[in-house]
Amino acid sequence: RNLLGKVIDSVYSTAERDKFRTRLEPGSEPGSTEIYISHRGVEEVVTGRDKETTTWTARPNDPGLEAQFLAKLMTRLGAASDDAQAKTAVDAAIVQPQHAKLVGQAATPARAIEVDEGFDRAWRRVGLALDRVGFTVEDRDRTQGTYFVRYVDPDVVKKDGFFSKLFSWGSSSDKDKEAQRYRVLVKAGNGSTSLVSILSNEGQADVSPVAEKILGLLNEQLK
Repeated sequence: RNLLGKVIDSVYSTAERDKFRTRLEPGSEPGSTEIYISHRGVEEVVTGRDKETTTWTARPNDPGLEAQFLAKLMTRLGAASDDAQAKTAVDAAIVQPQHAKLVGQAATPARAIEVDEGFDRAWRRVGLALDRVGFTVEDRDRTQGTYFVRYVDPDVVKKDGFFSKLFSWGSSSDKDKEAQRYRVLVKAGNGSTSLVSILSNEGQADVSPVAEKILGLLNEQLK
């Protein structure tokens, strides 16, 4: 790094990129606000027969980095570095022994995700999963358990490449036209479980391949 910097600083580039999203949502307690931190990353991988080219590929979400970011933010907002509440929040961000699975639904061919948690915690986890996967959440209605999201299927739209999509902070009008709108419904199930399902923009059960792909992406984050 130092050697290259002596020649021209711009020729040096790390082989990893990280992006963090900070989302604020009204808390369950009156007058409170919940803050969520989600991470997405890519790394540059050498490819080709002679290792002459590189390509950017996705890295797994890193709860450890999310926890570090959360701890720094809490300290900035007034929590002491040795605050017990801050430590509890950071530990919770790393250790998450939860379970979810894909299940069928009665009276509809569409599948759903069964989460082994009550509605309040399932609602929070689905919001974080949407952030981690990279969905654009246009609106949310907690009382109805609905997230209104936009999603661009990477298998259909490839003209900009993975790296530019992942780390683009805004959306052009062309991308807005390409994005399809869906609803992610979270509702209380039997006992202490919740169900997560994908609806069309009109609020109907969606059994399309893209809806099934969205369900699979969320299941990977929730299970």
